[in-house]
Amino acid sequence: MCDICVMNAVKEKMLSRRSLFKAAAMASVAAVAGATVAAPPAMAKGHHRVEDMTHTLSPDFPTYFGAPQFSMEQKFNYAEHSFNLFEYTVNEHTGTHIDAPLHFSADGTSVDEIPVSNLVAPLCVIDISAKAAESADSQLTPADIQSWMQKHGDIPEHACVAMYSGWGAKVGTDAFRGFDGEKQHYPGFHVEAVKMLMEETGAASIAVDTLSLDYGMSGDFATHYAWLPTGRFGIENIANLDKVPASGATLVVGAPKHKGGTGGPARIFAMV
Repeated sequence: MCDICVMNAVKEKMLSRRSLFKAAAMASVAAVAGATVAAPPAMAKGHHRVEDMTHTLSPDFPTYFGAPQFSMEQKFNYAEHSFNLFEYTVNEHTGTHIDAPLHFSADGTSVDEIPVSNLVAPLCVIDISAKAAESADSQLTPADIQSWMQKHGDIPEHACVAMYSGWGAKVGTDAFRGFDGEKQHYPGFHVEAVKMLMEETGAASIAVDTLSLDYGMSGDFATHYAWLPTGRFGIENIANLDKVPASGATLVVGAPKHKGGTGGPARIFAMV
């Protein structure tokens, strides 16, 4: 068969297949017209929307130590190379990120070893924003946990218990770090609160909308040392806790997976 004949035959076959696919798609649309379209599989358990719980990472994002901990350098650009590529340098504990058990233990679980089953978790949001508005040095206490459980029931197994202090709204200001020249000032978990979670619940992680699991005034990192060495992990600088319910949402943690890491920036979202 001549080359042009082969090319025409292939073209006709492709057009025929394209018409078949188009007809099938039209039939599918017609089949669901006037009916409720089924939710995607990820939403099948009663979730209806997704909330982004992650702050955008940039060189000016506040850090515990004060100095920038993230930078980007463009190595290739579209005008010259027909594609874009950046090389970035980042401290593991920058932006919305995970604290792996190894962060505060000699030989704990590294970030790549966190069980994936713990990275999808029932989300429990404990609101301490009222007292945080009165004092930046407020802490989430056992009484706050007890109050939450009286309203919402037991904390589910493998849950992530998050402290909502309202601090996310301060990210673009000096008040987020609250440094007075000697100490930082922002809310965190009281060590007795995490001990309660360990002893009385099956929570696998905790999260804060501030720079540290410990409140800013902490000089001994008591909460970090109590929680992380037990194999549980933490999330710092989580965003948008005010956009999710106190109970009922599912948190999905896109943890980094670099070998031996003590943590790292994560893309986190909640299915509500």
